[in-house]
Amino acid sequence: MNGKKLSFYLLLMPLLLTLALLILLPQLDMLGISLRERVSYGVYEFSLLHYQAFFTEPLYWNTFVRTAVMSILATALTLLISFPVAWYIAKIAQGKNKNLMFLACLIPFWVSELVRTYGWMILLRESGVISGFLQWAGLADAPVEMLYNDITVMTGLVYTSMLFMVVPLVSTLEGMDDSLVEAAYDLGGNHFTVLRTVIVPYAVPGIVSGCIVVFMLTLGNYLTPTLLGGKDSLWFTEQIFTQFITRFNWEQGAAFGVLLLCLSSLIVWLGLKLSKQSFKQAMTSDA
Repeated sequence: MNGKKLSFYLLLMPLLLTLALLILLPQLDMLGISLRERVSYGVYEFSLLHYQAFFTEPLYWNTFVRTAVMSILATALTLLISFPVAWYIAKIAQGKNKNLMFLACLIPFWVSELVRTYGWMILLRESGVISGFLQWAGLADAPVEMLYNDITVMTGLVYTSMLFMVVPLVSTLEGMDDSLVEAAYDLGGNHFTVLRTVIVPYAVPGIVSGCIVVFMLTLGNYLTPTLLGGKDSLWFTEQIFTQFITRFNWEQGAAFGVLLLCLSSLIVWLGLKLSKQSFKQAMTSDA
């Protein structure tokens, strides 16, 4: 083995160790825990009981489906909101304006997700800023409670995920030659036609990579649905937390974790298939 290959493997070693010790092994261990049933103290046997409980309990199944649908919807909304922003940053804004736009997207992430979520709670609660303004302006006769509903949860999810959609879109759109858009207009295309036939197809790698990241973050989010949705938020990560922490039922919690991992992997695979992208292409689109 020559010096260059040795240097390459040594540089790659920290990444491989991180993936193996912090991702692969914990997931395999979680799978093993989910496939066992406690017979007595320290004695376990193979069992699919915890997966059976998921499919036979309507609360678990409905929460699972609801989380998937809400996550897909949040990803779609994030894309619709982020695309014009990314286009403005990549193709319209120049110099300081471009930097200011990037900074505006980045500022909310200077604090933790918990602080950002509490900020929304201060704005939207019954005694919050917006409710007080509505009463002051005469638009409401009594305090208005805007927390603990699906719209609020969706707002929080889109807000916390937007940066992860904007960055890959900007990276992709910056590489597009402006002459392609100009030629499309010269050939008689309108705004919608140019967007559909030129801009969106070119931006597909950025769209796919952004959607993958946003969907995974949204599906696995715990703080935002729990705090903004309240006790009736019905988010699947809350079910996992309940099994692990509240009920100390690690086997059931591990089964839920495996199911959530399978769901995220399946939807990402379907997205890549529908967009005719490979995982490697999606992850290297902003390189």
